[in-house]
Amino acid sequence: MPVGTQGAVKAVEPRELDEIGVRVVLGNTYHLYLRPGIELIRKAGGLHRFMSWERPILTDSGGYQVFSLSDLRGIREEGVEFKSHLDGSVHQFTPESVVEIQRSLGSDIMMVLDECTPYPCDEHYARTSNQMTLRWAARCREQSERTSPFYGKAQSLFAIVQGSTFSHIRELSARALVEMDFEGYAIGGLSVGEPAEVLYQMTEVCTSILPRSRPRYLMGVGTPENILESVERGIDMFDCVLPTRNGRNALFYTRNGRINVRNAAYADDFSPVDEECECYTCRNFTRAYIRHLVKVREIMGLQLASIHNLAFYMWLMRSAREAILNDRYGTWKEEQVRRLATESIEITDDTNVA
Repeated sequence: MPVGTQGAVKAVEPRELDEIGVRVVLGNTYHLYLRPGIELIRKAGGLHRFMSWERPILTDSGGYQVFSLSDLRGIREEGVEFKSHLDGSVHQFTPESVVEIQRSLGSDIMMVLDECTPYPCDEHYARTSNQMTLRWAARCREQSERTSPFYGKAQSLFAIVQGSTFSHIRELSARALVEMDFEGYAIGGLSVGEPAEVLYQMTEVCTSILPRSRPRYLMGVGTPENILESVERGIDMFDCVLPTRNGRNALFYTRNGRINVRNAAYADDFSPVDEECECYTCRNFTRAYIRHLVKVREIMGLQLASIHNLAFYMWLMRSAREAILNDRYGTWKEEQVRRLATESIEITDDTNVA
């Protein structure tokens, strides 16, 4: 699921997202709440109409951004008080208010308010934080049950498993949330600096408990290798800024590893970025041309890179589903991991992209 923080996936138009097969995009509750504001989006008829995207939208609760971006004023049982990173104004998110904000946005999938514990943290902090996250989840569930969508279509509410890197806390969190019976379950608080082995271990702990009949969503992950390993451990849904962020810095994902077109070796390379890819970028432009766009800081270079990287991620997920349905995922995954590990040529040109 491409990340559209401000109601748009950076450098990619909705029609391009549709062309490459994107089915769900993310909106960021914290950012949309602050700017342009929930009332304006309600006047527009909801986020789908506002951003001209007809397919599903998932919105987070804003909790991660509150803890990572804003000047946090306090965490209490009632909720969190924070100062906007834009103008210093003071705001409060409660479990009830974030459900109401997401009702106003009209997102198809809403997320509960949680605290994303920092990494590393001690066991006492993780346990205390998780207990509060569970109480907040119950309040979100109650608020969802006593309110209705604004735009006449169903909205699902997903819970978020927390517990840092402590298996027993993760188990407690997952079991308690399953007992509350949510439409889907996310795993949060990972991909925040812990080793990959720990990421996979905590993922396995959660998926061993979360029901296979409900969507299981690993938040903020990640690299193609992370995704493939996590699919094998039972994850269904992912989001990450890497494909577009790396694309804006001239790094391309291909079937045979990563390449950085800033490299001088691509100055007269008139082959497509990925000869096996059929996206708009690879059908029409060469590595040499895209490198030229990057060097002269032409915005079209950022657009073409983002389109290709998202197309690559969508191909990866479609291929993973095919392999699962054909009962050959393990063999297919190992082959893809081997190909993705191919080293690109060392960068010899230090042209940067903002």
